[in-house]
Amino acid sequence: MALARCGWLLLSATFLSAGAEISITPQPAKPAEGDNVTLAVQGLAGELLAYNWYAGPTLSLTYLVVSYIVSTGDETPGPAHSGREAVRPDGSLDIWGVVPGHSGTYILQTLNRQFQTEVGYGHLQVYEILTQPVVMANDTALVERRDTLRLTCSSPSPAEVRWFFNGNALPIAVRLGLSPDGRVLTRHGIRREEAGAYQCEVWNPVSVSRSEPVNLTVYFGPERVAILQDSTTRTGCTIKVDFNTSLTLWCASRSCPEPEYMWAFNGRALKNGQDHLNISSMTAAQEGTYTCIAKNPKTLLSGSASVVVKLSAAAVAMTIVPVPARPMEGQDVTLTVLGYPKDLLVYAWYRGPASEPNRLLSQLPSGTWIAGPAHTGREAGFPNCSLLVQKLNVTDAGRYTLKTVTLQGKTETLEVELQVAREYAGAGGVRLGSDRGSPRGSASSQETQIKDGYAYPSALPPPSD
Repeated sequence: MALARCGWLLLSATFLSAGAEISITPQPAKPAEGDNVTLAVQGLAGELLAYNWYAGPTLSLTYLVVSYIVSTGDETPGPAHSGREAVRPDGSLDIWGVVPGHSGTYILQTLNRQFQTEVGYGHLQVYEILTQPVVMANDTALVERRDTLRLTCSSPSPAEVRWFFNGNALPIAVRLGLSPDGRVLTRHGIRREEAGAYQCEVWNPVSVSRSEPVNLTVYFGPERVAILQDSTTRTGCTIKVDFNTSLTLWCASRSCPEPEYMWAFNGRALKNGQDHLNISSMTAAQEGTYTCIAKNPKTLLSGSASVVVKLSAAAVAMTIVPVPARPMEGQDVTLTVLGYPKDLLVYAWYRGPASEPNRLLSQLPSGTWIAGPAHTGREAGFPNCSLLVQKLNVTDAGRYTLKTVTLQGKTETLEVELQVAREYAGAGGVRLGSDRGSPRGSASSQETQIKDGYAYPSALPPPSD
């Protein structure tokens, strides 16, 4: 009967003596939840009567797990008994299917036949099998140098946290933005190189779990806006193009997302929202400054680049093309001038050699033209030096001479032979034609179109928006 009450008397006897030789070691040393654990005891001395196990920081009845009588093997559960604990004859304590709640300080109190007590202390840490954490972001699409990134690693377990960027350990520079517990990552003035996949990982000695990636987009630009020729060749300030050839200008920039594009010609907006601009059949009227404007709809920033397009030196040489090349009697013909001087002061047309009696008309610096001695009333001039002759007759065939004078006083003379086909009635009433006159060059049959007061062959269209 006295032994049965011994477990409760030990509480008052605890303060009589204390030993430091008893050691308590968990086996396994780092158990996971669900493991069976033994708190192995070493250093017991003398003939012992009883053991008391406590799960708590002090020898309090509240923390008493079990009392054990050595001679009979009887166990008496205490208030802290969970139904999983049992004492071995050597004093060790078995705990089956441990849970995180079993973690904490354990105390073994022994009683010998002299009714002296010794106390040993141990600690048990039960590690959870970790569930997958979740990364929560304040936003996943940010503007460079303006916005702040804040990522939080959410996990219900008190575990260590590691961060990963694109599958690799977080760079040191980024780690500087971690909170003390490592669960919150903050980056002020986010940079484009920090765009990518972010993950967090929770771990303890028995378990590790990594989150799904959160993909971050960083908007920037446009920067380094440039105009390229044929999509790859970087242009200089000026591009020289051969006459009647085609050219494609490409607008390139560094931007996320792809910017919106606008084009302008000599300051006038063109109806083109693409990243390239086609210039077909290059003529003098298409010479000028082409500007590309790139605007980022996310950053609201914009940039531009310009290039000057000119006809190449070979194309500047003047030529005269009759349109149509072989007009019929009664038709109109335009002696179209290609490559006329841009610094033109005056020009004059002559029927035959360049002499005053043969002058058909002259254009003054004011832009108006006046008739000459040889004017028949059927001739008209254009600002690009072209000459229109209306209602041809066979006597109009022959040599025509153009004389130009530039602002620098440079004079240039150019001749062309005009042939006129006579109309006559053939068999069956079919109207036929015969040529009169022989041109100094050939040209395909064309029609003439007038735009902005200039005459152009239809095969050489004036610039359009």
